[in-house]
Amino acid sequence: MTIAAMSFYLFAVALLTGGLFTVISRNPVHSVLWLILSFISAAGLFVLLGAEFVAMLLIIVYVGAVAVLFLFVVMMLDVDFAELKAEMAKYMPLALLIGVILLMQFGLAFGNWTMADGAEAARRSVTPEGMENTAALGMLLYDTYFILFHLSGLILLVAMIGAIVLTLRHRTDVKRQDVLAQMYRDPAKAMELKDVRPGQGL
Repeated sequence: MTIAAMSFYLFAVALLTGGLFTVISRNPVHSVLWLILSFISAAGLFVLLGAEFVAMLLIIVYVGAVAVLFLFVVMMLDVDFAELKAEMAKYMPLALLIGVILLMQFGLAFGNWTMADGAEAARRSVTPEGMENTAALGMLLYDTYFILFHLSGLILLVAMIGAIVLTLRHRTDVKRQDVLAQMYRDPAKAMELKDVRPGQGL
């Protein structure tokens, strides 16, 4: 067995173990830590496939931002997990049925899966000879699909602005800062001197 095959099995077992314990862990903090292990193992599998850029994105974005955010939220919120588990127990038979159906579908898909004849050649034709994976991805995004890439970014920007506009509510009872009023205030009227006698307060 080669080192690549051993690494694949190691990352695959770690990924499946992390995913399993993410679901069945009783402590939510432990669940997030197992989720981080799953992300790192998936990044290792991407490295073995030659997709280093996707692996680094997985570690930086998901492990460095999303999983840490989950961890902070879980640790800061005062959630009654006993009540949540009691509610989840009612839906356990339905969840097990859905899980069995999904496993059967995965079994059917992997049982009938075969490699297409021109798949390997098409995969090699995407990456030019002598160019790394990240450079080839950059050439595709910023050269071949330049307009589509920027249009997708524009759509995301419009969606973000729309979400802000729809959820923003101006409340009258909130004290807001008026920068111009602070800049143009008269110092003689802004401060008032009090003559405090010894032993007396204001």
